[in-house]
Order: sequence, then C-alpha cells, then structure tokens
Amino acid sequence: MDIALADGERINFGAVAPEIDDLLQQGVAAYRRDRAAADRLFRQALSINPGELAPYYCLYKIHTYMGSLDFAADIATEGLKEAVKQAGWPDDIREWPEATHAQDGPGRFALYTLKALSFIELRRGNQEAAREYLDLLSKKDPYGSVGWKVVEELADRTA
Repeated sequence: MDIALADGERINFGAVAPEIDDLLQQGVAAYRRDRAAADRLFRQALSINPGELAPYYCLYKIHTYMGSLDFAADIATEGLKEAVKQAGWPDDIREWPEATHAQDGPGRFALYTLKALSFIELRRGNQEAAREYLDLLSKKDPYGSVGWKVVEELADRTA
C-alpha cells in the first residue's frame, strides 16, 4: 500500500471501526501536504484503540519515509507485539508457527511488520539486526508471502 494516494481514493484498512477509518483516511490525505497533521491523525486513531493494527502500520510507514527511523522502529515494535498477542503467538519469534501459506489478520501483520523492521534496521545501518530478522522470516515465511525477499535483496546489495 502506498500511503499517499490520489485525491479521493480510499485505502482499504480492513474491518476497522468507522471513526478509526475516517482518521486513517484523513491522515493518508494529509500526508502529501502536512506530514505533522498526518502523524497527529494516525496517533489519534491509535490512542482511540491501541488494539487496532492499521494505525501502527501508518505510523511506522510514514516515519520510515520521513527518516524518523528510531520512532519507526519503536512503533513497529509496539505494533508487532500487539499483532503477536492478537494472533495468540509466543513472544519469542523463534517459536512462531511457520506460515505455510499466505495468512490474513494479525499473523500476517506480525510477519509484515517483521519485514518492515528488517528494512528499518537496514536504513539505520544495522546490517546484523536486519539479517537476524530476515533469517527469522526465511523460517517463518519460507514462501515470502509478505515480500521480505525484496528486503533481503537490498541487504545483499548493501553488504
């Protein structure tokens, strides 16, 4: 998903409460002209319901784009913890189930966010952490359903 779509287009955030969806849509629209407003709207959505995963995604995505990598990593980590809790998975990533097919819901979000964290760590210059996440993804998502292989290619080029 591209966070900045053409005017009038809406992003499908899935089954989120209407008030959360409205804030997220406003944040997406605001991102192109006022990143601070987008950040406020996404944070507001998250504060209304910290169990909603989409605001975490929006926040870590825009902060990665803006180069606020420490915050992006922190919010991605928070979102990852929430997704893991919702999926009913263990806290230890090594104990997560292997994704033998494309998943939906919090499990997919957790895997996707782990991919995002690998990218964020690459951007932060932390090859070791990025490789650790990619290694875990190779075991937990061997078919690459969340697109982590693209990040692995980037890591290979920057090594």
